Amino acid sequence: MVQPRGKVMDSLREALHLSRMSLTALIMVQGIILMYTVNGDLLDSNMLGASNSSSSEKHAKEYCSMYGICGQREDGKVLNCPYSVPAVKPSKIFSSKIQSLCPTITGNVCCTADQFDVLRQQVQQAVPLLVGCPACLRNFLNLFCELACSPNQSLFVNVTSISQVKKNSTVDGIAYYVTSTYGEELFNSCKEVKFGSANTRAIEFVGGGATNYREWFAFLGRQASHNEPGSPYSMDFITTVPPSSSMDPMNVSVFACGDTSLGCSCGDCPSASICSDSLPPVPHKNGSCSIHLGSAKVKCIDFAMAIVYIVLVSLVFGWGLLCKTENSSKASPRMRPLLHTEEESELHSVNKNEDVTLPVQGDEKVPISTKESTLPFIQCYISKYYRKHGIWVARHPSLVLGISVTVVVLLSLGLLRLEVETRPEKLWVGPGSKAAEEKEFFDTNLSPFYRIEQLILATVPLSKDSPAPSIVTDKNIKLLFEMQKKVDGIRGNYSGSFVSLKDICMKPVGDDCASETVLQYYKMKPELFDEDDGASHAMFCFEHYTSSEPCLSAYQAPVDPSTILGGYTGSNYSQATAFVITYPVNNAVDKTGSENGKALAWENSFIHLAKEELVPMAGSHNLTLAFSAESSIQEELKRESTADIITILISYVVMFAYISVTLGDISPHISPVYVSSKVLLGLSGVLIVLLSVLGSIGLFSVLGVKSTLIIVEVIPFLVLAVGVDNMCILVHALKRQPIELSMEERVGNTLAEVGPSITLSTLSEVLAFAVGSFISMPACRVFSMFAALAVLLDFLLQVTAFVSLMTFDFRRTEENRVDCFPCIRVSSLATELEHGNLGKRQQKPGLLVRYMKDIHAPVLSMPAVKVAVLLVFSAFAFVSIALTTRLQPGLEQQVALPRDSYLQGYFNNISEYLRVGPPLYFIVKDYNYSLESDNTNLLCSISQCESNSLLNEISRAALTPKSSYIASPAASWLDDFLVWLSPEAFGCCRKFPNGTYCPPDDQPPCCTSADGTCGISETCQDCTTCFLHSDLIGSRPSTVQFRDKLPWFLSALPSADCAKGGHGAYTNSVDLKGYENGVIQASEFRTYHTPLNKQRDFVNAMKAAREFSARVSDSLKISVYPYSVFYIFFEQYLDIWRTTLINLSVALGAVFIVCLVITSSLWLSAIILLVLAMIVLDIMGLMALLSIQLNAISVVNLVMSIGIAVEFCVHITHAFSVSEGDRAQRSKEALTTMGASVFSGITITKFVGVLVLCFARSEIFEVYYFRMYLALVILGFLHGLIFLPVLLSVCGPPSIKSVLDNDEQNQSRTHPNQHDLGLYKMERESSD
Repeated sequence: MVQPRGKVMDSLREALHLSRMSLTALIMVQGIILMYTVNGDLLDSNMLGASNSSSSEKHAKEYCSMYGICGQREDGKVLNCPYSVPAVKPSKIFSSKIQSLCPTITGNVCCTADQFDVLRQQVQQAVPLLVGCPACLRNFLNLFCELACSPNQSLFVNVTSISQVKKNSTVDGIAYYVTSTYGEELFNSCKEVKFGSANTRAIEFVGGGATNYREWFAFLGRQASHNEPGSPYSMDFITTVPPSSSMDPMNVSVFACGDTSLGCSCGDCPSASICSDSLPPVPHKNGSCSIHLGSAKVKCIDFAMAIVYIVLVSLVFGWGLLCKTENSSKASPRMRPLLHTEEESELHSVNKNEDVTLPVQGDEKVPISTKESTLPFIQCYISKYYRKHGIWVARHPSLVLGISVTVVVLLSLGLLRLEVETRPEKLWVGPGSKAAEEKEFFDTNLSPFYRIEQLILATVPLSKDSPAPSIVTDKNIKLLFEMQKKVDGIRGNYSGSFVSLKDICMKPVGDDCASETVLQYYKMKPELFDEDDGASHAMFCFEHYTSSEPCLSAYQAPVDPSTILGGYTGSNYSQATAFVITYPVNNAVDKTGSENGKALAWENSFIHLAKEELVPMAGSHNLTLAFSAESSIQEELKRESTADIITILISYVVMFAYISVTLGDISPHISPVYVSSKVLLGLSGVLIVLLSVLGSIGLFSVLGVKSTLIIVEVIPFLVLAVGVDNMCILVHALKRQPIELSMEERVGNTLAEVGPSITLSTLSEVLAFAVGSFISMPACRVFSMFAALAVLLDFLLQVTAFVSLMTFDFRRTEENRVDCFPCIRVSSLATELEHGNLGKRQQKPGLLVRYMKDIHAPVLSMPAVKVAVLLVFSAFAFVSIALTTRLQPGLEQQVALPRDSYLQGYFNNISEYLRVGPPLYFIVKDYNYSLESDNTNLLCSISQCESNSLLNEISRAALTPKSSYIASPAASWLDDFLVWLSPEAFGCCRKFPNGTYCPPDDQPPCCTSADGTCGISETCQDCTTCFLHSDLIGSRPSTVQFRDKLPWFLSALPSADCAKGGHGAYTNSVDLKGYENGVIQASEFRTYHTPLNKQRDFVNAMKAAREFSARVSDSLKISVYPYSVFYIFFEQYLDIWRTTLINLSVALGAVFIVCLVITSSLWLSAIILLVLAMIVLDIMGLMALLSIQLNAISVVNLVMSIGIAVEFCVHITHAFSVSEGDRAQRSKEALTTMGASVFSGITITKFVGVLVLCFARSEIFEVYYFRMYLALVILGFLHGLIFLPVLLSVCGPPSIKSVLDNDEQNQSRTHPNQHDLGLYKMERESSD
């Protein structure tokens, strides 16, 4: 089972929002910079007057186009004066200040000292975004330095529009002439620069997601509306100048991102020469080998199997032709069977009707079969034991029954200590799992993933051929507000207290929940919906969510439309057909089961509300609503475990009815039906099965092994299906015994006859089931353990309790007592009728036996039929081998849940609507941050970091998402921390004179303004940067500096003046326990996978991430591993094929050893092994055709199918081995003797029981139990009653009796008296 994909997707959204919270004010950067870099303080009035009087525009060197401030807009943004004045010579101190920020500006300037201070104050907002790539930052600053202070400003800046503000002329629009070369190179230097905390590029925020320099300039130049960030006037960037124009476009030198003097990291500049040696790995092609035959493309495995099969067919026909030629040359009077060899078993020294009596228990003489005396030692010993056991049980049935039932009842008392495991991670993840250990490390040292509660509201197509309409309408958003009001009103009851969403939701900053919904564009306030033009505002925010302050969420972070919308293509958000609403809820490591009690209480109320109110609300508006809570999977699995109890009970009843019919004699001319029926015996057999299951569960409960709910449903059915076979075989064998023998003798002979074969089949089943206990998945391991013990107990009860009950029932029949009412006896006339027809009953075979003897066996003995059977079954085996390679690992979430579960629609919507992948964390263990260690440069991705560092490698892998499954570069707390420390980011790491942390100027206590408009306050005017350049060593902090400032960074709130604050984005990214020693035990770098839809996508993504981490760990000598929430459930599929092959090999080996020990025939054991292997291969081939995936459940079923398939083989092979005559005769006798029992007692009973499972409500029952077990029954029947008899008739081993007879004849020449001892031959009369 797996975690739901919705949870994974939502965890990603949460991770993204944690990171994006740091962007709250950053989206204002581009507009603020533009607004202030061209503005200065109000000029001296005299100077303005002089400029006003001579305002004719002049475009020449050393002239300004704008100088001074002549007013401000209603929103407070200042406006420039459109006056041309000569450039001013700055003072020496002022010139030094300008050079520190704008090294390209020399000589005279077009800005005052106060104007430059405003420029410096505002560009600090851009520095944290771009400082990781010094070349990009320098180019970006030069663009605005030249615009604000260049002495030749008039050559490339032209005022194109003027407006009046309080009778003053102000700039309303300008043309900024820039060469296309500068624009192109500027964009190229910045286009790949990352903004780590948001897992995205910085261009998304400083450039509005521009894809070229023209789009970037258009974004920077648009005039902002009132109360929106941006320039107060429009700027038209022009790259071409008419020949007659006197303008000279700005073309200051541009630094390439790969420049060695201002080099960027490989993550920010993949095209740098230093990165050319570390190109992304060539995508690994997982496609299988294929061959082109003309225009057809054939897989290598298919072609190989076809060649092998053709060779095999040729050999068979060649051998057959050779045998035919040899037989013709010998003038044989009759055609020998194909591949037939002479046997000497036709000569017998003992007549079939001769009997010998051996003493058994005292003076009594009990007839025994010659077959018993001629069996191999172990079979002979088992047969003799069962004879004695059967006689003793038949003599003391009450005692045996009482002891058997008492023992099982005592074992069942362990049910008082029964514990049922329902937690998915405990059911489907082994304790030694690597993913489980990694999850525990992550949860313990960092923080567990948030709990996710989710709604998906979607539109419905108006017709089958038309697409679904857009969800983004006023009506639908108002409906969403109504739903949100109900969600906010939920009050979960936890220990008498009421829990609301506010009490448990994630709150990165402040008191607002970080809910992911389109309503965040309205600050979660319905009144703002009407004020902001309804749905039109949402449409605007879809395109400007990173750059428009009104689009910020209530918790002051951007809301990416890809996380709240679904059903759109590309970036056509307006075409979205679904709203995705996500509520991240705080999670805790659940050690005692009560840590998340409040969340569980709220989730229960949330699910109830969704079912009872929200779904009808959506339906009334012709919309669909899918929903899920964190606890939904676990609760639905509980419900699924009880969903099919009625179906299982019906299966039991149907099988019980069939057992009752097949065990009895219903021919009216033999005896009355109410006497010859065996309803009570059949019911007793079913009760024995239930007792064995209860005993198994009880014993394991005493041993402290937790049960699962599926055990209660499946194991009784399996044990019943397995146990019924032995019941039928025992009853049919007892009915074949001569009536003139006593009941004790008949029961003894019955067990002696069939005991070895049922022992062989049971031991094989138990061992095969037990092999499943080696599977690491707890649910399957426990299931296999319980099943193995239940089958063993059922077998023990069958040879004790059931034999006792069978003795009682046959005595009841002989005494002419009514079935179910044994106290009632019928009339003497009926008794005479019964006794008068007993002989006829023994002498007249049943219909099924006659079919086997007269039709089935003769047809299979035909040479042409033999050849056809061998070729067809061999062909299917080879086809199955080819099909097996197409098996897909996994377990679809929809299959694991009830068909009527509300999660079915939810998972379908997840696949259809979500556009993001699961979060991916790269966890670094024992990071040594000391200056003496090189770990820092081996991890980071900013300037001076190693080109093959972890974060650079992640960025490089993100360039090939189809093979790496990594969607974007990772959010790096380390990069942001180093930038935050940097003196260039002068608004970030600051300190008061007393050495304590000083926040940015736009945060308290530096800023107390309610509207957030703050200048340099008196409180923080003396704050200085934490370090000077001279304090750092190679731009890196010392060990002490790193240790002291890391807690400051993790506690620093992000804001407009410093976007790199780590609080919220990286609060849980670093484990500070014991970090004072210079080693951080655990830290994480967050990115996310590409969208994953199929089970194989999840498996391949996990595999790729682990391979990537292993490669990086080996290269850097640093412990790195990947982690995502779904890994713990998909780890089993990484080596599912290895697990499958090992378990199947062990199971087949165990069955082979058991057969070899009991039969003492390597030849016979090899044939059984071959048939079992073919059955398993055929089942796997059908699995591929039926789209049944390979997982722990199907592996357990495959292993158990070996044990069950043994029953289709051992009884036929045992009968063949003890029969007399040539191979064809022995094959026919085996079919006549045991074919009917195998068909009626094994095939039909299993078929009847399995058939009912097709009506199961749980798809997992229908897929993994009905389909697989039905395939097993059909294939077992075909191989056991068609292929195996043909194979035995062609290449079966010699008769055991013939071999031992030859040995005895040789011994009789020396010891003649020993040969005659025990050669009593009982006449075998065929009957069903």
